[in-house]
Amino acid sequence: MSNSFRHLTLLTLATAAALVCGGSAWAAGPHPAGYYAYGRAPTAAEIAGWAISVRPDGQGLPPGQGNVNDGADIYADQCAACHGTFGEGAGRFPKLAGGSLKGERPEPTVGSYWPFATTLWDYINSAMPFPSPHVLSADQVYAMTAYILNLNNLVGNDFVANRETLPKVKMPNRAHFIWKDPRPDTDNKECMKNCIDPAKVKIESTAEGKGLTPRTTGPLDEMKPK
Repeated sequence: MSNSFRHLTLLTLATAAALVCGGSAWAAGPHPAGYYAYGRAPTAAEIAGWAISVRPDGQGLPPGQGNVNDGADIYADQCAACHGTFGEGAGRFPKLAGGSLKGERPEPTVGSYWPFATTLWDYINSAMPFPSPHVLSADQVYAMTAYILNLNNLVGNDFVANRETLPKVKMPNRAHFIWKDPRPDTDNKECMKNCIDPAKVKIESTAEGKGLTPRTTGPLDEMKPK
């Protein structure tokens, strides 16, 4: 047997032994759900890097603060080109200030629609400015949030936004995000035999007259009960 062939044989046997041992270790378990035998558990610092969401009560907001005047300068540099000098919107980009949810053409803006001031901070921090998100510091985001709230006459010129003050800002539309569906719960189970006679099926409730859908969005909304 040549030396090269002997070396190849030993290498093959070693690889097979490693696979058997690896398979035994995998089978030894038990492993938690989602374990795929590669990678590692993330560290606390790595998890914290992704945990950037902010709750309405302010949980998740970082340390720092920003005022209206500083926010005006940052807004002029980073946002005015798309959202207008005073939040009125430019081109097809949305307006941020003013607006109303009444009438035939509602205008959902920060002031008229958004339910929580903390959501504004969260959105700016996560997605703005549009061309290059995540370039603003926490203090800059606080300042921008303070300025946009001021544009909507929701806070005064001396307002300082931080993790304590933002959750206390009362947004005009907050109460309208708490809604109870008046329609009853239903449980539709499949029937394969001895089913109810379709002629005996009756509609006991309807969404008609409950303000759930507009009357002009499609043919179903134009149907009237018999």
